[in-house]
Amino acid sequence: MKYLALIYSAQDAGPQPNTPEFGQLMGGYQAAGKKYAEDGVMLAGEALQPVETATSIRIRDGKAELMDGPFAETKEQLGGFYLFECDTLDDAIKRLCLESGGN
Repeated sequence: MKYLALIYSAQDAGPQPNTPEFGQLMGGYQAAGKKYAEDGVMLAGEALQPVETATSIRIRDGKAELMDGPFAETKEQLGGFYLFECDTLDDAIKRLCLESGGN
């Protein structure tokens, strides 16, 4: 079974890029990705570009409407994802919680 773990954060929360603190944050994600790959469960994982680079596409009456930026104003933005293949949902949750330091 495939499971998708989405990484969300508030747009201006946390350390800023190109700072030592940001490097530490990203190091945690890199370590988790490495562990998932070593365990043979990771199918894909990517960091995404900031919402300012987004293009939203809406289809209305068979015509595409393109808009710069995200479709809706949100407090949080999708920053990345991990795609796993695990035997059960419990296994996928356990792996995420162990790597993120959660319970």
